[in-house]
Amino acid sequence: MRATSRFLLGFAIVCSGWAQTTRTYAEKLGWKQADRVLILHMDDAGMSYDSDAGIEAVLERGAARSLSVMMPCPWVPEMVRYIKAHPGTDAGLHLTLTSEWHDYRWAPLAGAAVPGLIDSEGALWSAVSSVVGHATADEVDREIRAQLDRAERMGFHPTHLDSHMGTLFASPAFLEKYIQLGIEKRIPVMLPGGHDTYIKADLDAPVIARLKREGKYSPGMALPSDANVQRMRSLGERLWRSGLPVLDDLHNTSYGWKLPEGAGGDDVLRQWRTGHYTETLNELKPGVTMVIMHCTAPTEVFPHISSSGNIRKADMLAMLDPAFQKFLRDHGFIVTTWRELQERRSRIP
Repeated sequence: MRATSRFLLGFAIVCSGWAQTTRTYAEKLGWKQADRVLILHMDDAGMSYDSDAGIEAVLERGAARSLSVMMPCPWVPEMVRYIKAHPGTDAGLHLTLTSEWHDYRWAPLAGAAVPGLIDSEGALWSAVSSVVGHATADEVDREIRAQLDRAERMGFHPTHLDSHMGTLFASPAFLEKYIQLGIEKRIPVMLPGGHDTYIKADLDAPVIARLKREGKYSPGMALPSDANVQRMRSLGERLWRSGLPVLDDLHNTSYGWKLPEGAGGDDVLRQWRTGHYTETLNELKPGVTMVIMHCTAPTEVFPHISSSGNIRKADMLAMLDPAFQKFLRDHGFIVTTWRELQERRSRIP
C-alpha cells in the first residue's frame, strides 16, 4: 500500500553523482546500461476472494507477472492452490503486521506468542504506528517466521519477501529482522538499494513544497531523506554480497492517485489508470524498478471490506489494457520477475 513510501522516507537514496558513476543492479545482473527493467507487482493476494480474482485475471491475460500473499488472511488457501497449479508463478510473501480494515480483520499467525502485535479485538493493529509503539523486534521476527512457516507447510515456496503497508521499514530493528530472514533463508527481499531516483523525487516533493512556502528552500540543500543514505546503500550491498538481488528503484505512488470526480465506469477507470502508469513509468531511469499495485475484481461484497474498490479495480483494468502492454513494448521496457532476478544473481560469483 501507499504507506510503504512514507516509511521509506528515512532511507531514500540521494546523490545523483553516485547514480551516474555506479553500475545499476540491473547491469550487475546482466542487463544493458540503458535497460529499464520492471517488476510489475501485485500486492494483497489472499486478502479476499476479490483480490485473488483480480490477480489471477492479470496473471492470465495482463502485463503484471509478480504477486505476494498475505499469509494471515482468509483467502490464502485459494491463492496457494492457484500458485501450485501454475508452476513458475512469481509469488512471494507480503509479510503482514497490520490489519487495517474496520470490520474485516485477521490475527497474527504466532498468536499469544506475540502479544505486542495484538490489539483489543485480538487482531493485528490497524496502524503501522501502533505496531512500532507496542511490538518488539523479536515479536516481529517471530510473526514473519510464522508466516513463512505456514507457506512452506502448504507447499508454497516464496520467490521473495516484501512488507504490507511498509511496516518492516518503520523501525530499524524491524528492518534488520526482515533483512536477516531473507539472508538466512536465501529468499530475495524487496529493498530499493540503488539510485532510487523515482522514490526520492516522490518523497522529496512535499518537503520541498513546504520549504518553498516557508521561504527556506534552496536548490541542492540537504533534505530529510538524505539522513540515512549510507545505511540504505549498505543494506543493498549487504544483500548483494549475501547472494541476493537488489532493486535500483521503487514505484509506489499508485495507491495515492486521486480518482477523477465521478469516475466509476470501467472505461474511465482504465483510461485514467493507464494514463498515470504510462506517464510515471516513462520517467523511470535505467535499472530494476519494482512497481507496486493492487489488482482486484470487486464484487458487491468488497465495499464492506474497503472503500478502495475502484482504485484497485483500475489497477486490474490498466494491467489488462492492450494500450498499456503496447506502451511497454514501444518504449523498450523489460518485464521481469523476482524469480528471474534470483536466477541471474545465482550465476554471479
